[in-house]
Amino acid sequence: MPNPLSRRSALLGAAAVAGLALWERPAEAAGAAAFDAARERWVSLLAGGSYDAAYTDKTQAIEGSANAVLRKLKPTPDRPSLWPDLPLDDPRTGNFNRAYNRMRTLALGWATPGTAMHGDRQVAEIAVSALDFLYEHAYHEGLDQQGSNWYWWEIGVPRSLTDTCALLYDGLPQDRLERWLRPLSRWCPDPERRVTHPGVIETGANRAGKAMAVAMRGLLTHDARLIKRARNAVSDLLRTTSGPGDGFYRDGSFIQHGVYPYNGSYGVDYLESVAKLIAMLSGSPWEIPGIGNVYDIVDRSFVPFIFDGLMMDCVRGRQISVQGHRDYHSGQKAVEAILTLLEAAPERHARRWRPLVKGWLTRNQVTPFDTLAPLASIARAKALLEDPSVPVGPRTTGTYVFADMDRIVHRRPTWAYAIAMSSERIGAAEAMNQENLRGWYTGDGMTYLYTGDLTHWNDELWPTIDPYRLPGTTVDTRGRADLAHGAPHLPRTPWAGGVALDGEYGVAAMKLIADGSSLRAKKAWFLLDDAVIALGTGIQASDGRRIETIVENRNTHETHPPLTRGDGWLHLSGVAGYALLDGVEAKVIREQRTGRWRDIDKGATTGGDETPVTRHYTTILLDHGVDPRKARYAYAVLPDASIAQTAAYGRRIKILANSGTAQVIARDNLLAAVFWRAGTVETGHGPLTADGPCTLLVRRDHKRVRLAVSDPSRTADEVKITLPWPVKSVKERDRGVRRTKSAVKVDVGGSRGHARTAVVRV
Repeated sequence: MPNPLSRRSALLGAAAVAGLALWERPAEAAGAAAFDAARERWVSLLAGGSYDAAYTDKTQAIEGSANAVLRKLKPTPDRPSLWPDLPLDDPRTGNFNRAYNRMRTLALGWATPGTAMHGDRQVAEIAVSALDFLYEHAYHEGLDQQGSNWYWWEIGVPRSLTDTCALLYDGLPQDRLERWLRPLSRWCPDPERRVTHPGVIETGANRAGKAMAVAMRGLLTHDARLIKRARNAVSDLLRTTSGPGDGFYRDGSFIQHGVYPYNGSYGVDYLESVAKLIAMLSGSPWEIPGIGNVYDIVDRSFVPFIFDGLMMDCVRGRQISVQGHRDYHSGQKAVEAILTLLEAAPERHARRWRPLVKGWLTRNQVTPFDTLAPLASIARAKALLEDPSVPVGPRTTGTYVFADMDRIVHRRPTWAYAIAMSSERIGAAEAMNQENLRGWYTGDGMTYLYTGDLTHWNDELWPTIDPYRLPGTTVDTRGRADLAHGAPHLPRTPWAGGVALDGEYGVAAMKLIADGSSLRAKKAWFLLDDAVIALGTGIQASDGRRIETIVENRNTHETHPPLTRGDGWLHLSGVAGYALLDGVEAKVIREQRTGRWRDIDKGATTGGDETPVTRHYTTILLDHGVDPRKARYAYAVLPDASIAQTAAYGRRIKILANSGTAQVIARDNLLAAVFWRAGTVETGHGPLTADGPCTLLVRRDHKRVRLAVSDPSRTADEVKITLPWPVKSVKERDRGVRRTKSAVKVDVGGSRGHARTAVVRV
């Protein structure tokens, strides 16, 4: 097929002759070269810069997808439709958004070096006719939304359309380009404002997505004002917020839609857009100021949630129900963004990130990066993997408390454990656009265990797991209707949060107030170096139904692995041991479960298919009976433990209290406590007292004691902690920590649940 010298090639040659001098002039003086060079940089991020035989498989996959779009293209003006399965007469179906996505796929095949259709004039002419058709019948400035999703009009189509025009630029008539982009002046004129809801100021991923579309329109039409508008909108996003509401918080939390943790979905979309904008405008007259903040955001808000290239589901919100967006898709997008940022990252970040990303790519052989990412990112990943100077970094370890979104992540060298809570500040589960229809309990203390089995969470889990029995939760066994699109469920309690110490230990606690039920419970988790201890107390209900606590519900794929039971313990081969610490017998259910993605997502553009899928599950639960009164539980989860270690574990841990006043454990030189209200607990070394609500970690090393305190209830101004040993002095301390007689006082008012730490001499 013909492949004439393109405007892109000529431009890049001219830019090489001119050198960097063209960037030293302001936009107005630089002229067309500045716009076109930035656009070409964007195209290289999407389609790769030149053909490389090493990526033949990827090139063939891109070509195959583009050819499928081309082969099925059958314009029908009377209906109207470009493809028979996407009629365009009703925008509420979202078909017009899908149609522009297909055009982007076709354009990517045309622009990717090495494909048979690369630069083909006939394919470009077909694309021009198709874009004319879509302008006439699906998306122009005079249309009405007819109640369809605002997102398609203001972000979805603008992003696909501007990408398509950039990719096809060398084969497009200029007058047509301006015509197709004209609707964006109505539907996406300003990254900061929502056209269809004028009172809404865009935040987070939505603003970043709009900024991409506005910037690209500016580059395509040589309008510097649009690029500046996009740049300024993104600059605002790089600042952290103290809330409430959307944005990045200093502790790494990311909130979207007002009350939902979304680092792994909307947050990733934000990071991807910003990283590409930074790369696209780098060195241009429109460089984004203040980009140093984005590097810190990566460390705080994304690295703790990436496990061997997978994004933890506890921060993916309703996207867990979307068949085409699994944890490895979100993880790949985050890795891709970090690889893009690495091109210009300060050395102090790049020095950490290179081994980190190399470790993710090396360990995740289940979902290879080169099957998901664009060519440019694959090339960067390949270069990193082949660089002998960069070691394969180990897994991230540490304990991370995200007080501003009720999430805690505990990471050890071979496993990780995340806890998703909710409160009057953070919604329990989001259902929107008929997505996440059965996510009732995903924010009610659900626990997420990550091990060497990288397929557990992404192997058809969400349509097949029993949604009434999610691990970590205490639930009323009532039947429930699908979650409705509407107001969030915010439990009527401030109690959710925790504290960490030395990056090795943590405490989490939440007061459960069940939705639509009289069920109440106080739940705590103690995160140790080799185990997670879960305590529950005050479990009560009065609706005449059975109450259960789910210790585990494990997807074991195509078989039931060996399960060993002993006196007060169970061991699931390849997963973990489970020690029952209060003598209560556990019930085990081993079953095959069948479901369909369509059961949990009926969204217009995301809805899952009707194909039944089946997986094996081992469920371990504690039955509290019907209408329990002050029931309790105590168990330990021992990831990667052997049978012998599991059988012996009960002797290693001491439960000092499990009451409505306090839940406290001791092991070796560590005390970990939740004080729901003022109280005292005997430790064997002396009493441990708190005069108000708090979570507390105390670690003694001879005469030095390290302690960390927080108030997840956010109701106290200060908390006085009396340790089992008289305090002689405070050696190191955060602001607001002081000695009072032989105790320690901690100012927690206004801390928003964040920790205060100190080192004291006893």
